[in-house]
Amino acid sequence: MSRGSPLSFDPLRVLLVEDDDGDAMLVEDYLAEALPHAGITRGRTVEGALGALDGGMDCVLLDLNLPDAGGLEAVLRLRERAPEIALIVLTGLDDEAAGVAAVEAGAQDYLVKGAVDAARLGRAVRYAIVRRQADAAQQQLRIAEVQSREIARLERGLAPPPLVEDQSVWVASRYRAGRRQALLGGDFYDVVETPAGTLRVVVGDVCGNGPDEAAIGVSLRTTWRALALAGANTELALATLERVLGHESKAPSMFATACVVEVDSERTGAQVTVAGHPRPVLIDGSRSKPLFSARPGLPVGLAEGRWVAQRAGLPAGWALLLYSDGLIEGRIGRGPERLGEDALHVMLDGYLAVHPEWHERPEELLDWLIVRVEELNGDALTDDVALLLVGARDG
Repeated sequence: MSRGSPLSFDPLRVLLVEDDDGDAMLVEDYLAEALPHAGITRGRTVEGALGALDGGMDCVLLDLNLPDAGGLEAVLRLRERAPEIALIVLTGLDDEAAGVAAVEAGAQDYLVKGAVDAARLGRAVRYAIVRRQADAAQQQLRIAEVQSREIARLERGLAPPPLVEDQSVWVASRYRAGRRQALLGGDFYDVVETPAGTLRVVVGDVCGNGPDEAAIGVSLRTTWRALALAGANTELALATLERVLGHESKAPSMFATACVVEVDSERTGAQVTVAGHPRPVLIDGSRSKPLFSARPGLPVGLAEGRWVAQRAGLPAGWALLLYSDGLIEGRIGRGPERLGEDALHVMLDGYLAVHPEWHERPEELLDWLIVRVEELNGDALTDDVALLLVGARDG
């Protein structure tokens, strides 16, 4: 239980900020009587109070008439410096309106000097602390709700549902934000089926982490889907993404990686274009291997429209795993060696051998991969991970 909680065994610390007069001495006596174990600190000016806050306080009792600040000015200065501390203002008998205004400005309560006793003062301090803690919890809840809505919006933009009508094709996906991020980053994926029956798949990754990269990732993903459905070839699509990236990004050195796979309408072959991205994995039964061995091209933003497509055949019952590099950038046992593609294939082969019916629940494979990689890393992954598993039903 944290220090300063009304339920804590630690004594409360109260700061009384009031000019020297008879009422001030009386309030201090009331505090000592109502809270005999509390640590009471006196201050006579707002500047002095601001300095005393560094020692840690649970509640501040603030007179609205001080030598260096009067009225709401004192409230606002204290609230700006220590928004987490409970605040009670003290007003005169003829100035209750000032107390109400102070509460509207952020104080938890107000008390009228001359109309307060020890019991009421002690109760007010405890209640003010509880109310401040409740306000803080409510604020955190609102922040969490806003973040949840933002994540939902980003997920729809970065990782939308597949647009596939072919019942012989199945799709599984996972998106995991990195440990250091409150929101998703710039990784994205998409799967669409064109009117001609071609299956077009993309996984991309905007360099960097944060809301700006996520916004660019959404722009690139939506641009790619529109071009894919319109029948634009991969070279034109990537060149257009490069132009969009240059226009949308604030940093001149911004780039993105991408892997694009086009599966023909017969589902027997694929054309693969890799722009600085990890190679897709072909899963054939209980074995995995890179879909092709050629060297990847340059990332989007650095290639100036130069990419080479590779042709690969697909066996019956094939599955393709596309992923962002956050999956293989983790360290083995927190050491200097990164996981890499080879270790990924070893893990995959081990899972496939033990789970021959894995294709019936492909999401479980993706979940297992993330958990296993984090186990090898010794901690949660720091980078985003986008996983896309696409396959054809055998027969």
